[in-house]
Amino acid sequence: MPTELTWLGHASWQLNTGKHALLIDPFLDDNPVATVKSKDVAADFILCSHGHFDHVADAAKIANRTGGTIVSNYEISEWFAKQGVKNTLGMNLGGSASLPFGRVKMTIAFHSSQLPDGSYGGNPGGFLISLTKGPRIYFACDTALFGDMKLIGSAGIDLAVLPIGDLFTMGPKDSIEATKLLSPSRVVPSHFNTWPPIAQDPQVWAEMIRSNTTAVPIVLKPGEKFSF
Repeated sequence: MPTELTWLGHASWQLNTGKHALLIDPFLDDNPVATVKSKDVAADFILCSHGHFDHVADAAKIANRTGGTIVSNYEISEWFAKQGVKNTLGMNLGGSASLPFGRVKMTIAFHSSQLPDGSYGGNPGGFLISLTKGPRIYFACDTALFGDMKLIGSAGIDLAVLPIGDLFTMGPKDSIEATKLLSPSRVVPSHFNTWPPIAQDPQVWAEMIRSNTTAVPIVLKPGEKFSF
């Protein structure tokens, strides 16, 4: 079966491999553009890139309902475990883990990380997901542009998901430079148009990608899916 990626709005994504359902940074119940709620989504694994509310808000309730495993940095995983989440996997930057769907590597991200109750959220990160006999997908998550994206891209990336909202993450222009460094086959924008401060025109962004990189831009609306 093809891999299916769904934008749930903001920086929240669902990745279906045919056998396993992955959620990335679930923020649904209080997300003004989300088309589904936390009670509606399936999850075998829930990947949380950092501790900010708009990335971890619904992770515990989804994990407790589905029995899914939260995968995050060590500090965030311990924080969830203390809240009663049964299944967690703590990682750290540069580390990898073999899971039933493939392999996950936690990459660096230049951002900040504090949990909703003010607890220390460890280092923010991104995820490089290598699906078994499938594509390799890079979720940059919340980050600024950084030169080591070239090293991340050297693994060969079929699809990159990059923030373009600006203000809190890199904006459209820096995402073009990120795409050049990563050299993915396809690139998808994330973390934009949730609220006015991060409003962007994704069609303008897509034209910039076409004009300045070799990647194919894929623009989704919240709730839309892309199979590859």
